[in-house]
Amino acid sequence: MGRRQDLIDTALGLFYEHGIHAIGINQVLQEAGVAKQTLYNHFDSKDSLVEAVVERRDQLFFSWLEGRMNSRASGQEALLELFDAIHDWINNRVPTLNRFYGCFFINTCGEYSDPAHPVHERCAAHKMRIFQMIKSHALSATQSDSEAEHLANAMVLLKEGAIVKAHVEGDLDAAIKARAIASRLL
Repeated sequence: MGRRQDLIDTALGLFYEHGIHAIGINQVLQEAGVAKQTLYNHFDSKDSLVEAVVERRDQLFFSWLEGRMNSRASGQEALLELFDAIHDWINNRVPTLNRFYGCFFINTCGEYSDPAHPVHERCAAHKMRIFQMIKSHALSATQSDSEAEHLANAMVLLKEGAIVKAHVEGDLDAAIKARAIASRLL
């Protein structure tokens, strides 16, 4: 795909596993096998590389999750598939998302805590994009937009909680537990 994509994919792997501020540009360059000038031909700064990495992770994660949810009937089945998908990810059964190290977007916001920072804003946009997808399935499971909003918020909180519980506590069944709660809500 070219040097730019190599840099993004290499940085994504390193940043996701180790953290953004823990990884220097030289390590990204060494792992990607490119010269510093090549990096600066494509990116103005490390932050602009980070923004591209966030966009790439958003594309990968969203298309994977959308495919999983859309493989089921819209509504309850798709909403429950959300948790089956998260369970597979937590348990390292989704090669396109790399080994599970928690939520890349939550981890990144921990390093870019200013809500006005472009990296933080991109992470927030990802979370909103996921919420909207979940809400579209919730609309099929409810009678009104306000009920769908409420249900989508509940599903997102369960999803996020499962991811954090798996990452922080090592609970590899957190998504299955969240699915059971979601099933009762539905």
